[in-house]
Amino acid sequence: MATETVPNNGSNGATAPKDDRIVVARKLTKTYDSGEIEVRALRGVNLDVRRGEMVAVMGPSGCGKTTLLNCLSSIDDITAGEVWIAGHRLSKMNDNEKTDFRAMKMGFIFQNYNLLPVLKSVENVELPLLVRGENPKEARKRAVDILAAVGLEAETNKKPAELSGGQQQRVSIARALVNDPDIVFGDEPTGNLDSETTREVLDVLKQLHREKHLTFVLVTHDSNVGNATERVLVMRNGQILKSFRPSGA
Repeated sequence: MATETVPNNGSNGATAPKDDRIVVARKLTKTYDSGEIEVRALRGVNLDVRRGEMVAVMGPSGCGKTTLLNCLSSIDDITAGEVWIAGHRLSKMNDNEKTDFRAMKMGFIFQNYNLLPVLKSVENVELPLLVRGENPKEARKRAVDILAAVGLEAETNKKPAELSGGQQQRVSIARALVNDPDIVFGDEPTGNLDSETTREVLDVLKQLHREKHLTFVLVTHDSNVGNATERVLVMRNGQILKSFRPSGA
């Protein structure tokens, strides 16, 4: 799958053959039409995210945060506009190609963990690799290594019900990282956690960001998450109103 030039920051249509942007969105629009009512969830969003950047997307409920994440990650189709991830234009891919691209290039962290309750931690983490056809022995080694990286080397054989909420989220983080993704998307990654556990999970994310230079785009209501990132995008009514660096960045 070849990369291509992507639009520059300006509005004159110039292109930049080489830069460090991993996410580029231009005039991104998403409309939900039930036949009786039309909802414009995204209204011409323009967005650049640099490789290795940690970004939070914040705003009130219903402002379009999760819709933006789903459109950037190709989970949801867009109504108009274009998205490039690591130089690949999503509109040029069919559904199967998008699925493969997500599996190879993206990691996902969800509010509800989305762990399979019948599987041990290490089995949940290695599952994406096995689905891709990786060698089982190599998949197990990578799963054990990434669990150790998030501080769960002693919990590899425990099932989700035997773990705390913070530990389950760290298993979810390990699963998101096991395929060595170009970018990690998080949808309310601390939404089900108390304040102390939130700090623990944020410490893990910041350490991984620092050590592995990972790119994170995190949708959140939590100002603690926003303050832990390098840049905060504020959304309202399907648009990005402003971008700023939090005081702790």
